[in-house]
Amino acid sequence: MTDLPLYFAWHGKPDGIPLLLIHGGGSTIESNWGRLIPALESSRRMLAVELQGHGRTNGGDGPASFEGSADGVAALLKDLAVGPVDVLGFSNGGQVGMQLAIRHPDTVRRLVVASAPFRRDGMIDGFWDGLAAGTFADLPQPYRDADLAVSGDPAHAERMFELDRELMLTGFTDWPDSLVASIAAPTLVIAADQDVIRVEHTVLLGSLIPGARILIVPGNHGDYLGELLAAAGNPGPLARTLPFITDFLDQPDPASI
Repeated sequence: MTDLPLYFAWHGKPDGIPLLLIHGGGSTIESNWGRLIPALESSRRMLAVELQGHGRTNGGDGPASFEGSADGVAALLKDLAVGPVDVLGFSNGGQVGMQLAIRHPDTVRRLVVASAPFRRDGMIDGFWDGLAAGTFADLPQPYRDADLAVSGDPAHAERMFELDRELMLTGFTDWPDSLVASIAAPTLVIAADQDVIRVEHTVLLGSLIPGARILIVPGNHGDYLGELLAAAGNPGPLARTLPFITDFLDQPDPASI
């Protein structure tokens, strides 16, 4: 999907190392990062993207893949002549962020992987059955409204739902440990204690990435990033977690120590 134009938007400071924000499934920039961007806009330069079929990016002709999305993001970074960048990817965006670090290592300075699996058994019991049985009618209304607000097309949200559903059901296979271990960027792996990702899976992911740090926070799938549905308007989880993320991003690079 490298030839699919991705919508992007700059936020925050006009200079500095960009923080690339990669949203999760079913999301737009606003629904995923609507609280985080304002919290960082005075201190950090941010580049937010919308992946295939999400928000202001069209659905394309073919299926979505984590690898293809990573290639598309890398192409965007090349077009914008920015990099290496820091990356914060949530859920499906975390998988895209990992693939970006694997496939295009020169584009990633530091990587934050938030609530993302690398194997199918990393999900909690019932996740796969629920996804397989799910229909567009099950997509929560706030996600439909958020997509419609920026796409202007009611059919766009349905295409988004089908892309994400098929991506997980048929496009996501277990990643070899050796692939995960090839991530060279300094990495912080985060998940919540009541996430849809098993805590032990998050710990395993962090143990496979050389030198990675691991953070388990109290919360659910995305409230600690201020995600629209998960946080439900509560600013507390983001306020508690954000200092850990910014501290990690502000650490000196190993080569400069």
